[in-house]
Amino acid sequence: MTMIRSLILLLLLASPALAQVESREGIALQNQILQLRQEMEILRRGGAGGGSLPPPSVMAPVPRSGAAVPGGEMLSTLLDRVTTLEEETRRLRGRAEEAEFANRSLTEQVTKLQGDLDYRLQALESGGRPGSPPPAAAPIVRPAPAGAPGLPPPAAAPSRPPERALQEGQTALGRRDYAAAETAAREVLAGNPGARAQDAGMLLGDALVGKRDYQNAALAYDEAYRRNQRSSRAPEALLGLATAFNGFGAKREACATLDQLRSDFPRVATAMADRVTVIRQRSQCR
Repeated sequence: MTMIRSLILLLLLASPALAQVESREGIALQNQILQLRQEMEILRRGGAGGGSLPPPSVMAPVPRSGAAVPGGEMLSTLLDRVTTLEEETRRLRGRAEEAEFANRSLTEQVTKLQGDLDYRLQALESGGRPGSPPPAAAPIVRPAPAGAPGLPPPAAAPSRPPERALQEGQTALGRRDYAAAETAAREVLAGNPGARAQDAGMLLGDALVGKRDYQNAALAYDEAYRRNQRSSRAPEALLGLATAFNGFGAKREACATLDQLRSDFPRVATAMADRVTVIRQRSQCR
């Protein structure tokens, strides 16, 4: 009975490890353990050599002579099977540990790739290039003492009145120099435009439409309209906004803007009314 107790102890030690295995091999091992328990229960009840034997399907092979297998040989067979089960358990445990390590490595790689992707998207949205170094700071220029030889006086930044900048911008717009027109408009808006702010916004929108930058043109027209919604150029700003909307496919917004133009300004010049009709047709407004 000492060997039977040893077998029971081995089976109890092997059971927790096998309980964690959910594969087909683990299920097969559990079935074998159940068979071993049945055989050991029969041996415990009937003794090593006197009790009835289990069915042939769960016992070790019977010799050709037909003689009953002695109890000692049965215990030896059971010990061999338990040893085989232990080796199979260790093999499955090793495979589980390898799979866990591979899963952990894959998770770390995915996390790293996600971080790199977020960084690249943020860099693209901010207008820079991913991985590019930040712009270098401008060097600090300290004033030289009076009378220092070899140093020319600092050049004064060119400046022009807003009226002149707008006039030159309109001239550049007429010759389709949209970059120069945009520069003039932004120059006025960056300074102190005062009453000419709406004119500068309209010039900026016209220049951006000429460059086919319709989305930024829509922002420029909208800002120009909001500066003075009852001025003489407010209908023109709404028409430019509808044109920009239609330029990048926002036909629904273009029609809504044209409806607002017709509601807020029912009487407009004939030339502008004709332009409104053209934009409504292009936007397929009802």
